[in-house]
Amino acid sequence: MSNNNNIVWHDHDISKESRAALKQQRPCVLWFTGLSGSGKSTVANAVEAKLYALGRHTYLLDGDNIRRGLNARLGFSNEDRIENIRRIGEVAKLFVDAGTIVLSAFISPFQEDRDRVRAMMEEGEFIEVFIDTPLEECERRDPKGLYKKARNGEIPDFTGISSPYEAPQHPEIHVKNSAISIDACADIIIDYLTIKGYIHA
Repeated sequence: MSNNNNIVWHDHDISKESRAALKQQRPCVLWFTGLSGSGKSTVANAVEAKLYALGRHTYLLDGDNIRRGLNARLGFSNEDRIENIRRIGEVAKLFVDAGTIVLSAFISPFQEDRDRVRAMMEEGEFIEVFIDTPLEECERRDPKGLYKKARNGEIPDFTGISSPYEAPQHPEIHVKNSAISIDACADIIIDYLTIKGYIHA
């Protein structure tokens, strides 16, 4: 095992600010959080499409996709969930350093873990986006059939059923996704980025 005391951060000639200036945007992490089936990935995908149309430089990190590669050996225990989010935070930080707008769609059920990722970033680089969809609506949608399996005891530690979800208390963006269209949800987020100066529409 390596000794972290012997590892020194190496500064590069090209800075985060230089990369961001080249891309003509202010890099940040849009951290989408919400229950399974809330629409996190769908809304994030719609936001990325709008940003792409505006000529912005983005990358979307999706929970299921990351678990197929980087975090393939992690399970769904509380310990593994914490490590899952820690790794994603580190990856997101690298993308921000590259001057990119990162969209991160993960349940990330624990406020402490989301706050830990926020602490990795500089002020204003972490934007918590709460996709607020009632549990009943998420279960009704159940796009992957996971709630049904969880109710039948086939999936242990399932967020919202047998494992807690800690809703954000003060998210930068709060989207109630049960009564408006995906396009309208995406527009709320684009408007925020424009008003706050992350992008120029």
